[in-house]
Amino acid sequence: MLVWYDPIVNLPMVPTSSVAGGFDVVGLGLNTIDLLAVVDEYPLPDSKSALKDFIELPGGQTATAMVACARLGWRARYIGWFGDDERGALSRESLTSDGVDVSACHHVHAPQGLSLVLVDGEGRRTILWRRSVQLDMNPEDVQESVVTAGRVLLVDCHQIAAATQAASFARKGGVPTVVDVEEMRPGIEHLLEQIDVIITAETFPESFSGVSGIGSALAVLVREFRPVVACATLGRRGSLALVGGTEIFTPGFDVPVVDTTGAGDAFRGGFIAGWLKAGPNPLVEDVLRYANAVAALQTRALGARTAIPSLQEVDAFLRSEKSL
Repeated sequence: MLVWYDPIVNLPMVPTSSVAGGFDVVGLGLNTIDLLAVVDEYPLPDSKSALKDFIELPGGQTATAMVACARLGWRARYIGWFGDDERGALSRESLTSDGVDVSACHHVHAPQGLSLVLVDGEGRRTILWRRSVQLDMNPEDVQESVVTAGRVLLVDCHQIAAATQAASFARKGGVPTVVDVEEMRPGIEHLLEQIDVIITAETFPESFSGVSGIGSALAVLVREFRPVVACATLGRRGSLALVGGTEIFTPGFDVPVVDTTGAGDAFRGGFIAGWLKAGPNPLVEDVLRYANAVAALQTRALGARTAIPSLQEVDAFLRSEKSL
């Protein structure tokens, strides 16, 4: 059951006030190049369909979230490996052009990770991906001073051991941790033990817990891992979170949707940006509404990052638009 938000609930944790590294947010995780194929409708087996559009654009969960944070006015660092081909160079350049620091990144002898994204006439996407294991960071590649150089750390679940090491360093250093988790992977429990804010895909809580109902499944995550926030993204419907024992439904926004690729990544970046923006007494409503707005605006154009909004766009949108 979706429960409307009680506006007196505060987030029981705030980002670190300042750090030696000088960044607001550090993200360790995935970067890709997305090959976007736009079709009128999802093709049937053994069929032929005309492409309405085909384009290569940068993507990847954590890399896209860091771009969102940078466009929203925060100092962002990305940590991850790039392939040593032209697409790897493009992926790195796409981050630096948005002001994201990549000084802790390396190119490795492997092709850049790719995702083939089928986008249908309603903006829904299906993703097929290829990524060399050479691009995966190992725990020994994670430097404590690098991952704790921000006020918040974001990791995703594609390099579990490295992400767990990074989150462990952050927790030791008093830096709040956020995870973007989509599906069950070996070792996910060890990672979630180190996380303060768990943000999941819609299907993950029930898949992990074996419990029916997203709210009940989020409660299992909270009991087992004790995050200050457990939240599931619900696409156009918005998000459902559990904070301090209160189940909070935050509705989405009604915008024309071109492509949902990267909307979840934008939500994570928007959550962190909204959390940083909220100051010493962050209201859950404000942070989640901000994250939903960033995600909604991101869907206005083709690609994971094309329409990620600026700070000014989000502020104007929230002043003028009504929730569904």
